[in-house]
Amino acid sequence: MPVVTDPGALVLAIGDVVYDWDIASDVLAWSANAQDVLDVADLTRIGTGRGFSQVVDVEARPMRADIFAQAVPAGHAGAVPYQMEYALRPRGAAGMVRWVEECGRWLPGPDGRPRRAFGTLRMIDERHEREQRLASLSRIDALTGEMSRTRLVELLDTVLAEAVRARSSCGFLLVAIDNLAGINEAYGYDIADELIVSVAGRLRSRMRARDHLGRYSGNKFGVILHDCTTDDLAVAADRLLSSLREGVLTTAAGGIAVTATIGGVTAPRFARSAQEVQSRAQEALDAAKSRRRGSFQAYHPDPERETRRRANISLTDEIVTALNERRISLAHEPVAFARTRAPAFYECLLRLRRADGSLLPAQAMVPAAERLGLMRLLDHRVLELVVAELADAPSFHASLNVSPLSTMDPDWWTGFSAMLRTHSGVAERLIVEITETAAIQDLDETRNFVARIKDLGVRVTIDDFGAGYTSFRNLRKLAVDIVKIDGSFIENFSRSGDDRAFVRSLLDLAQRLGLQTVAEWVQDEQTAATLAQWGCDYIQGALVGLASCERPWLAAGAAPAAEPRARDGFPGMARPAK
Repeated sequence: MPVVTDPGALVLAIGDVVYDWDIASDVLAWSANAQDVLDVADLTRIGTGRGFSQVVDVEARPMRADIFAQAVPAGHAGAVPYQMEYALRPRGAAGMVRWVEECGRWLPGPDGRPRRAFGTLRMIDERHEREQRLASLSRIDALTGEMSRTRLVELLDTVLAEAVRARSSCGFLLVAIDNLAGINEAYGYDIADELIVSVAGRLRSRMRARDHLGRYSGNKFGVILHDCTTDDLAVAADRLLSSLREGVLTTAAGGIAVTATIGGVTAPRFARSAQEVQSRAQEALDAAKSRRRGSFQAYHPDPERETRRRANISLTDEIVTALNERRISLAHEPVAFARTRAPAFYECLLRLRRADGSLLPAQAMVPAAERLGLMRLLDHRVLELVVAELADAPSFHASLNVSPLSTMDPDWWTGFSAMLRTHSGVAERLIVEITETAAIQDLDETRNFVARIKDLGVRVTIDDFGAGYTSFRNLRKLAVDIVKIDGSFIENFSRSGDDRAFVRSLLDLAQRLGLQTVAEWVQDEQTAATLAQWGCDYIQGALVGLASCERPWLAAGAAPAAEPRARDGFPGMARPAK
């Protein structure tokens, strides 16, 4: 193997300068390339340690002196490594600054202090400039020239600490440009960027000199206010809002009118850390947006909100623990033929069995689970349980509810199709229910979902129909199989002529479209008889049975009572003969 025979020559070849410093005599010897690389007019000028220290930038001298002022314990024989970066001014204070990296080792004398040092200097001007540029980018927003979020938060932390020490207060505002996404869509991103710059200028023009402005995120600016009370916060916010309402902002596409919504908080009264300040300003901003765009909302403690948050945390832990411990189960609510009242299928409803054995019904956790992003996990577990029951009982017909998030989740689709392929004969006995409100959010996405489900041989129901705004034209586009009439129209069926008129019209139109119908919340014989007479296919509610964790189809040992064969051949799902 070849070896390097002259390491010193190799170091010089790559441009490093080598030195050997006898600290006791202060003689500093340099390699032959030192004058050219360091750009020193006279090498004798840096022939001593003292002379070299004179070309080191004045701010770096104490740091370098400290390294060679230390000592090691008596008896220490090894060399002590050191490394530092600093600026040189080889042509004097008025000359160009050169940045170097110095690496070396010093050897201790009998007293433990440095007696000799040797090392290298490497010019790092380009690297230093690049690092400075990156550091600048991390502190300055490239678009607006205002502070970056990183720098803004650092400064917020400092201002808050000063306010705590002085027993005063400070404020923080989050200013969000309204409808920036719409502006991007209408004019393009270049014009939207111009608008952001103009907004920054307007805000800056209405701020006090001692306050601070920074770009917090895409459409948000953060404003730090010194010596700010709750009343001052509102005055400052109103001043900023007024600046944007004064007139249109000029862009290459012409004048564009823009508004902003502001949330703010005073600290340390309502927030004790920079993180809390940001979080609570965001809460106030969200509250302002929900109330009215273009307005200001200050943060105030809300005991009910804090109680809800604690409940959310507790429920999240309970749901995750129940999933891990397999304490998610099903309750089954019968859906019966309207004419005979015999069970046609069972709607499978989510239940959580708590550690103490009690059951938590779906309505107590589904809304929170959707808000907390846990519904996808629950949907997957319910799907596993329903498919397992269908596979175990060939006489069982079931429906299950799927949340909007799961309909767009690739993992749910993968699991769904894999389970149906694994268990033949299950698909034709399964119905998937999606809510009307979910369907109207994105009709094209819902239509694709319905088509994929039906391609697997599964039927699809629109649940709670009438609660949203789906037109029958859209309903026909969705190509679902069954419509569930929202129970709120059935609950007062016998007393409300308006509800009866709506339900009858819906049933007539469903029959014209070839859709089967289910009426929810049926509680009395008169309502059931009228619905059957008007052509409703199925009824669900207290009259035919409430949700139960029992499996009545297994106890009976037979399939649900069959009515005349369905026109589409779905077992046990036929429309009764007239």
